[in-house]
Amino acid sequence: MPVIVITGATRGLGLEFARQYAADGWEVVTINRRHCEALDALARDYPVQTIVADLTDDQSLREAVKEIPHSAIDLLLNNAGTMGDGTMADAGRSYQAFGTFNRDELLRVFDLNVCTPMAVSELLVDRLAAARQPVVVTLSSILGSNALNSIGNFYAYRASKAAVNSILKSMGINLKERGITCVALHPGWVRTDMGGPSAELDAAEAISSARSTIASLGLDDAGRYLSWNGEEMPY
Repeated sequence: MPVIVITGATRGLGLEFARQYAADGWEVVTINRRHCEALDALARDYPVQTIVADLTDDQSLREAVKEIPHSAIDLLLNNAGTMGDGTMADAGRSYQAFGTFNRDELLRVFDLNVCTPMAVSELLVDRLAAARQPVVVTLSSILGSNALNSIGNFYAYRASKAAVNSILKSMGINLKERGITCVALHPGWVRTDMGGPSAELDAAEAISSARSTIASLGLDDAGRYLSWNGEEMPY
């Protein structure tokens, strides 16, 4: 039975990934800030494990991965993330506009969106290397594409996603020699608490398509930046 580790699976995209992979016969391990009823309910029917940890504390993460019983991990999904204070759903295109810079907010966004994927990937690299065709996927965003930025704003969030894209590019190069495929994935604009009710995609539809893209990945894809439907994203 293949094993997936998901960070930040208590709601939205992470929870939908957990649901779909569990229903498809995977063993699902989630690392979250807290327990949630939806994951507890899922665990009654499927092999789903929830580990509670502070995702921005390295010692907490080190203790968390010790609770993972599997010696080989097929897929690491770095899903945990934040847009910062407030939401795009409320502020629209004026979210994180020029003139509203807050140093503490930017550092919090970078801590979770950039540092956590790096830390978790390093902590699990040996177990990933022990799997047959291991993959590391970090959820990025179209807002992390400098080439596609035509409206500005979203300063902290854009910068964090551009940064994590850069990390996954390097990770793709460095870990390819260990047989690990690393990619950044834009999940689409999805109707979640973060994406808001006006988003284009239904969560179940978007995640199903993303899973098909992930399933098709091989070492030739290492370091790529892709959309949920497999299309190439410009850095």
